[in-house]
Parts: sequence; C-alpha cells; structure tokens
Amino acid sequence: MRDLILVATGGAIGAGARYAAGRAATALLSPSFPWGTFLINVVGCFLMGLVAGFASQGTISPATRLFLATGVLGGFTTFSAFGLETQALLAEGRVGAAALYAGGQVVLGVVCVLAGLFLTRRLA
Repeated sequence: MRDLILVATGGAIGAGARYAAGRAATALLSPSFPWGTFLINVVGCFLMGLVAGFASQGTISPATRLFLATGVLGGFTTFSAFGLETQALLAEGRVGAAALYAGGQVVLGVVCVLAGLFLTRRLA
C-alpha cells in the first residue's frame, strides 16, 4: 500500500507539473508546434537519467526511486520510461530489440491514435 501511495502522490505532482510546463511553453513559444510536449519529453528523459543514475549508485532509496521515476516522472511523461527502457536494451547489446521497441512504439502509437479517431468518427 505504501508503494501505491508513493506512486499516486508522485503521479499527481508530475501531472500537475506537466500541465503547468505545457501551458508555459505554449505561452512562451509558438503554438504552431507542440513545443510543450517536446520539451516535457526531453526534460523528462534527462531527469529519468539522473534518477536511474543515482539509483544505480545507491544514492537514493528504492522508495525514492519509485516516487520519482514511476510517480513524478510517470505523471510528467511516460516518454522518459520509454527512453530508459530503450537505453537498457541498448546497454544489453540488444540493438535489434531496441530498434523494434522504439520504432514500434512510435509507429504503433500513431497508428492507434489514428484508429481511435477513425472509430469515433464512425460511431458519431
């Protein structure tokens, strides 16, 4: 139960931070490009690298890692988990698996958004 509370609390913080960062990026930068999401994903990946690095060195506890990585960064952007998982496959020397994972996520993600939009238009 403690782990669930850590993740849920961190997730709420991350989701709030994502909303605020997205609004700020749109206000400061051109709304003609999704800068908010772009910057959130890049910053989230950098922060995930920091958390993973500190966790691997034992600098932060498993509970802190759970709160920050799964909770805060999971609420901020799941792209950071995607980046970390792709890096882990590459570190294991599984280049083909990393390429399949990364390419599959991007391509299938966009295809599934299109499928959902198509389906809702058919049902409306």
